[in-house]
Order: sequence, then C-alpha cells, then structure tokens
Amino acid sequence: MRFLTLLFLLLTATVARAELPSATDDAINKALASGKPAVIDLGARYCIPCKKMAPILESLATEYRGKATVLFIDVNENQAAPKRFRVQMIPTQIFFDARGKEVKRHMGFMDKADIVKELNALGVR
Repeated sequence: MRFLTLLFLLLTATVARAELPSATDDAINKALASGKPAVIDLGARYCIPCKKMAPILESLATEYRGKATVLFIDVNENQAAPKRFRVQMIPTQIFFDARGKEVKRHMGFMDKADIVKELNALGVR
C-alpha cells in the first residue's frame, strides 16, 4: 500500500508540472510581427530559476492571450536563440513593444507581479 501511495504521488507531481513548449523561430517571428507586445523568456528546463518561472509564464500566457504574447525558449532546443537575442545568462526575459522593438531586458528570476508591471507599461491591460 505504501508503494502505491508513493507511486501515485510521483505520478501526480510529474503530471502537475506542465510547461510552455519551447517556441520555434516561426512562432517568435510571428509574435514580434503581431502588432501586440510580447515577452520572451530564454532559459532551460534544467535551470532552477527557470523551473520556478514555468508556472508563472504559463499563467501569463493564458491570462494575456489575445492581448500580448508570452513565449519560452529553451536555449538547449534552440541554440541559435541566445546569440540572436544576445543572452548572457538564463533566465533572461525580454520585453518587446507592439512594433517588435526590444524595450526592456531582465536577467534572473522575475516574479509574476514584476512581469505584469512591465506588460502594463507596454499598454497591456
């Protein structure tokens, strides 16, 4: 019985950790040309601060659907992205205005309230 309980807990923990898929170059280009503000988080699935940001990014992607784009790029899956966006450390969040122009950059963990503040500064409500 103890084994089944442990197995259930492990399976539940694994299923509960949904993550945004790593954005493709096409998705990135579409987001930057969409006429809506965007935030792109560059990180890696093994990175602890990046793991802490995953549920925040998922929540924001849902909350701001149709108003702004929230993307995650796994730098291991898209190895050209760190060079394209001049990333020096992960996680890095880059905020773009509605014209696709970079307006702010933050390195390290960023909590939901601070991301929302930046999106609001870009006119997203």
